[in-house]
Amino acid sequence: MKNPNNKQKNKSSAKKEKTAAPIWFYVILVLIPVIFLVLLELGLRIFNYGYDFTQWIKATDTEYALNPDFTHRYFFTTKNVPYSNGNIFDIEKKSNAFRVFILGGSSAAGYPFTPNGDFGRYLKKYLEAVYPQNKIEVVNLAITAVNSYTIRDLVPGVLEQKPDLIIIYAGHNEYYGALGVGSMESLGTNRFIVNLVLKLNEFKTTQLVRNFLKWVSGLFASSHKSSGTLMSRMAKDQLIKLDSDVYEKGVEQFRDNMKDILDMTRDAGVPVILSTLTCNLKDQPPFVSVISKTFPSADNVYNQAEDALKLRELNKADSLFRFAKDLDALRFRAPEKYSQIINSFGREYHYPVVNIDSVFEVNSADSITGAGLMTDHLHPTLAGYKLMAKSFFESMERRHLVPKGPQVLVIHLDAKVDYEFHFTPLDSTIGRYRIILLKNDWPFTTPKSTEYIRQKLDMKSRMDTLAMKVIESQIPWEQAHRMMADKYLKDDNLNLFTEEMLDLIDQFPIIDRYYNPSAEILIERKQYDLAYKILLKKYEYKPDAFSTKWLGIIALSRKDLGNAVKYLNQSVDFSATDPQVLFNLAGAYALQNKFDEALNTINRCIKIDPEFPGASGLKKQLTTIIKK
Repeated sequence: MKNPNNKQKNKSSAKKEKTAAPIWFYVILVLIPVIFLVLLELGLRIFNYGYDFTQWIKATDTEYALNPDFTHRYFFTTKNVPYSNGNIFDIEKKSNAFRVFILGGSSAAGYPFTPNGDFGRYLKKYLEAVYPQNKIEVVNLAITAVNSYTIRDLVPGVLEQKPDLIIIYAGHNEYYGALGVGSMESLGTNRFIVNLVLKLNEFKTTQLVRNFLKWVSGLFASSHKSSGTLMSRMAKDQLIKLDSDVYEKGVEQFRDNMKDILDMTRDAGVPVILSTLTCNLKDQPPFVSVISKTFPSADNVYNQAEDALKLRELNKADSLFRFAKDLDALRFRAPEKYSQIINSFGREYHYPVVNIDSVFEVNSADSITGAGLMTDHLHPTLAGYKLMAKSFFESMERRHLVPKGPQVLVIHLDAKVDYEFHFTPLDSTIGRYRIILLKNDWPFTTPKSTEYIRQKLDMKSRMDTLAMKVIESQIPWEQAHRMMADKYLKDDNLNLFTEEMLDLIDQFPIIDRYYNPSAEILIERKQYDLAYKILLKKYEYKPDAFSTKWLGIIALSRKDLGNAVKYLNQSVDFSATDPQVLFNLAGAYALQNKFDEALNTINRCIKIDPEFPGASGLKKQLTTIIKK
């Protein structure tokens, strides 16, 4: 007798066999979204959607610079995002090159004197003076309003460029800088998520999703503050009390990101110099003082520090100023704990730590850092940036982290660095105006009206107008300097014209029109010493027939026969058909008593141009001398 239950089971099995999908069906289900995302990514790339986040772009066929769009990786809602100083370096590193990368925030970038007033520019001048046979490349990648997330993101690309040294000066922006725990530009407090999103930013699809979310959020919320300084716009969770959860998350964020950074550099075998952090202790009261059951108020501690200073109790005053800074609930200045973390990493990884904090104190009145070396709450003066550069340079020498080329003894090294550091009155005005604008906005004061600020700026001259246009992003820094140079030229102020052009050359060495045309103007006006400065820059960067020719002619006029022969021969190598070069080379040989070489050279000159002025006369003199 048949079991009815077996019959039912057979029907159920048959039904399952009929309804069970083949394995390829599930494979297709999985592949459909993958294929969709791939096609979407390809389409977005084909139509150049969004920003190109390639880290390096070609400034020329042979030189790289940091991609200006790269900073959009870190700023989601901010308008007018900051960017680096635009330093360049060779794509193919030369055998005599010494390459240094600088990483950090606005203090490392040189604010308010960006793009050319940073300590990296000073450091380059120190290295060039002492190691003239090496090609010195100091590439400052520091960016305003970024923190350790950005540095961690940049480091892998930096390591690919074969650095000889990395300098890190960072920590002040850890809370309010992009992606910080208290920043307007936030992706949350989970480091894994933040770093994953930064990695995914390499895909255009991620940008599409971010822009969609930004659009949706804009439908339901008022837009973020878009006016005021970047400093005032970046602070989201404005108050962060000492030892609060947000405070501790900031410490953890800094420590863990820095550990990742130093693990990468150690694994790559690249030396790193770290630095403690300095800021304005004495002349910057706490921005926000809060009442706490655990700690005294920041204002009370600051007042105690001032009392101790009046009594000349300097050590006590210094400690109290530091405590007041740590109690400040508006965390634009890094807590003391950050320098402790930096020192501990120096010991752990055997990296040198430059105590910039102590250096500034030693060079400050009352041995407490204040307005003497600070423009505001934490950005150094130009003298302060030079002091930083000198401190890093001396640390490099002590630890033998210097170029392998021959070293030159420079007796007055600081004076030579100052002479070679081109920084014009326009740069000073731009920096001064930036500080005035900064200090007339939150958190220094209640934001002031445009009319009030204009009165404070006291704008009277063409230079003042150009400086303001740079700050307001109406014209680029480069254009302002070109316009200033044109004014000096029109006014026949050739010394300041030359300084403007040298300033432009230092910042944009790849732009050819800043060299020979400027030198030619000066030569026409018989300003040979000024022309020589520009010609020498051209020679150091990329010599050509014109620069070597006039370097040789000017050297000959100075009776510097060795350099005259060297430069003029090089000019002949570039172009052997310039009779003026050959005539002057013949004269240089004659003054060296090399009469046979002189006669051969003047014959070449006459063959090219039989009527060249003075050539026949010089040939007769040489022929007579040789016959004797």
